[in-house]
Amino acid sequence: MSKVGYATYIKDRCDGFGGESVSNIRMADVAAFPGMAKRLGMDPGRKHRRTPACNAAIRSRGIEAAEVDIANLKSTMAGAKVEEGFMSAASPGVVAAFFVDQFYGSRDAYLEAIADVMKPEYEAIAKAGFVLQIDCPDLAMSRHNEFPHLTVAEFRREAERHVEALNEATKNIPPEQMRIHLCWGNYDGPHHHDVPIKDIIDIVFKARPQGVSFEAANPRHAHEWAVFEEVKLPDGKYLIPGVLESKGNFIEHPDLVAQRLGRYATLVGRENVMAGSDCGFGTFVGFANVDPGIVWAKLATAADGARLATKEFWKR
Repeated sequence: MSKVGYATYIKDRCDGFGGESVSNIRMADVAAFPGMAKRLGMDPGRKHRRTPACNAAIRSRGIEAAEVDIANLKSTMAGAKVEEGFMSAASPGVVAAFFVDQFYGSRDAYLEAIADVMKPEYEAIAKAGFVLQIDCPDLAMSRHNEFPHLTVAEFRREAERHVEALNEATKNIPPEQMRIHLCWGNYDGPHHHDVPIKDIIDIVFKARPQGVSFEAANPRHAHEWAVFEEVKLPDGKYLIPGVLESKGNFIEHPDLVAQRLGRYATLVGRENVMAGSDCGFGTFVGFANVDPGIVWAKLATAADGARLATKEFWKR
């Protein structure tokens, strides 16, 4: 694999991240349970992950690494029956969350610099014909992992700044060729400090990407489909709710997958819903809870459930 993680790979593709390894990530929910904190700290994959501070101007080393990723995905897709492929890239906000700024001195300047350096990677993925998925846990996870000291109103202002940086970095890419992934942190923790989706969804919808992927299957967020009884889906947007929980080895039943899709289809329209997983099944090296064989079984049951929902809502 070319990336040690979905966000921290940036340090290997850019200059400027040469400071001492420190972190903004606090995991306020885990801190309340010392036993859980100790167990997470024993994760062997952590020794491979480094988050050096930004201590100099950020400069790209070129997009060669991204082009290798693109070539690998194209090669894989050539041997499979698929209609399209997507490739993920870190959002400006999540890069800022993982790498402490010791150079720019202001969040806005830091976000602008990150957006500038990520822009070529975003555009290369889109130019290759893929759907660009921008991973944006900063719009949700950062509430309890980076900004627990802020009020919800103050955090919303931070999230809006992140969306502005994202929109600037993607201004040359058609919205229909992009989606964002909203995440509260893909780790096996209590998540009782997660910000409710109702408090941030209006800001999420301000982002240019047309699709919105989000956690909707795990026990902390499975109830939030009801938010869309009151929140109207903007024209041109579509939802990709997670129908698979990405940290557990239970294999969801196809009927449950169909029920989950049906709730959203009823509220926002059948043409505006796509099945997804809560998050990636291995977002960092050594950070996967689910057996690889079970991952494939879960994906298969998602497809079975999607077929059931399609039969119900499209009569085919």
